[in-house]
Amino acid sequence: MSNASSVVLALLMGVIAGLRAMTAPAAVSWAARCGRLSLEGSWLAFLGRAWTPWIFTALAIAELVTDQLPTTPSRKVPIQFGTRILSGALCGAALAHGAPIAGLLAGAVGAVAGTLGGSAARARLAAAFKSDRPAALLEDAVAIGGAALIVLVTR
Repeated sequence: MSNASSVVLALLMGVIAGLRAMTAPAAVSWAARCGRLSLEGSWLAFLGRAWTPWIFTALAIAELVTDQLPTTPSRKVPIQFGTRILSGALCGAALAHGAPIAGLLAGAVGAVAGTLGGSAARARLAAAFKSDRPAALLEDAVAIGGAALIVLVTR
């Protein structure tokens, strides 16, 4: 895969991180563990270790559950926003391992876009549905499906 293509995938995975902060690293970690993404010898090799995908998957499931709670803070508060940017940057660097700095930046930019765009889209969908739950579940499906598609085209 060319560096340009991998940077585009990094940007897209950053968008996924903006929607669901832990879904993106779970997908990237599974890709590394299953051999779809070669990170051996890099500082990101930990993503492909035996326990890493399971840990990120548990965190992703917890995030899907807590996102449904009325007490969950906005994704735009500093700690939530920062986590999404870091998650997107990490995943971007992993996906664009031929151009890790470009991937890191693309993932971070994608996470900002995903955070702000996802919040706006969810608010509009919640208003249209007259309920937040269907909007949240649709956003979950987009995040999981998008992450899976991105991982499927990596190699």
